Amino acid sequence: MKIFRIRLDVLPQTAGNSYIEGENTRAEKSMADKLKDVALDRVQVKKAVQALQAFLKTKSSSDSQLLDESQNITLLFTLWKIPKKAQTIRIPLSHGFRSNTDEVCLFTRDEPNMTPDQTQRFYKKLLAERGVKNITEVIPFKTLKTEYKPFEAKRRLLGNFDMFLSDDRIRRMLPSHIGKHFYERKKEPRTVNLQSKKLALDIHRIIQGTSISITNKGCCCMTRVGHSGMTADEITENIESVVATIVTKLTMKGPLIKLIHLKSQSSVALPIYNSKLSQQQLVEEGRKQAKTKPSQQKPDKKVTVNETSDATTEKDDEIPQLVPIVTPSKRVKLEKPAKKRLEKAPKSTGEKTSVKGKGKITEKAAKNLTHKVKRKTPKS
Repeated sequence: MKIFRIRLDVLPQTAGNSYIEGENTRAEKSMADKLKDVALDRVQVKKAVQALQAFLKTKSSSDSQLLDESQNITLLFTLWKIPKKAQTIRIPLSHGFRSNTDEVCLFTRDEPNMTPDQTQRFYKKLLAERGVKNITEVIPFKTLKTEYKPFEAKRRLLGNFDMFLSDDRIRRMLPSHIGKHFYERKKEPRTVNLQSKKLALDIHRIIQGTSISITNKGCCCMTRVGHSGMTADEITENIESVVATIVTKLTMKGPLIKLIHLKSQSSVALPIYNSKLSQQQLVEEGRKQAKTKPSQQKPDKKVTVNETSDATTEKDDEIPQLVPIVTPSKRVKLEKPAKKRLEKAPKSTGEKTSVKGKGKITEKAAKNLTHKVKRKTPKS
C-alpha cells in the first residue's frame, strides 16, 4: 500500500489570493459609494466659511482684537439614525489649529524599580531623544494618585493645560482618578503608544488633529475643524478631510449623514450639506422591512379540517369577538322565591310513622310503652 504526501507550499494559492482581492475590491467599492453619497460642493463650503468669518469680524470687540482671541469653528453632523454602538473616531487634519503655545500634559505609567521622580526624568529623556517638543509636563500615575487626589487639585490641573495625553497601558485606570470634569469639558486624555517607533509623528497627528465621539443616545455629533484666525482655504480643506474620514470609519449600514452644519460659538448654524430624497426613501424602506420581519418569523398555525365536519372547524377557527361587560349603576333587587309548603301525606288508618326509628309501630304499641315507663320519685 503506497502513501502519497502532498506538499501544501508547492500548490498554487490562486483561490486564496483571488478571495482576498475580491474582498478588497468590495470594501473599496463600498467606501467609494459612501463618499459619492456625501459629496460636498467645495464652492458652497468656501462661501459658508467666508460668510461665517465676516460675521465673526463684525461681532468681535476691540479687546478681543488686541488679545488676538479667536473663536472655534465646528461641524455639526445629523445622522439618519441613532447608532447601536458608541464610537470615537480620530481625524488627522491637513492644517492644525493648535498653536505652539498650547500646553500639553502627558500621563505615564510607573516604571518598575523607579521612584516617581526617576520615572518623570526617564520619559522626558525618551521624548527628547525621539524629537517630541510639544509636551510641556510629564506626570507619572503614582503622582496623579497622591498629589492630585483632592477635588481642588484636579480642578487646578484641568485649568492649567489645554490638552491631555495618556499612555495606552494606563488608559483604563484613568477615569476613576481624574474625575468627571475632564469629560464634561471634553478634555479627556487621548491615548498614545509610547513604545512606537514613530512616536514624534504619532503625537504630532494627535495634537494637531481632532476627534469626534459618536454616542448611541442621539443622532447629533460635533467636532472642531479650526478657528476664526485661519484662512478660508485651510478651513475648507479641514472640512473635506473630516467628512471623508467620518464617512469611511463610521460603522453603520445604509445612508449615514443627513445634514451637515457649520457654526461657531456665537453664530447660527449654516447648512453646507443636505441629503437627497432618494436616501430618505431607502431609510423608510429599511424601517418598513424591520417592522415586517418579526411578523414574518412567526410560523402560522396549521389548521386541520376534516372532510365530514368542515362547518364546525371553520367556526372554531374564527376569532371570538370580545363583548364589553356593562356594570349596572344600581343593584337590581332579586325577588325572593316563594317557599313551597310540602303537602301532608294522608294518614294511614292503623299506623303512624316514627321520626327517630326506621320501622313502623302501631298506636296500641305506643300506648303500652307510655304505661310501662314509670317516673322515679325522690325518697323522703
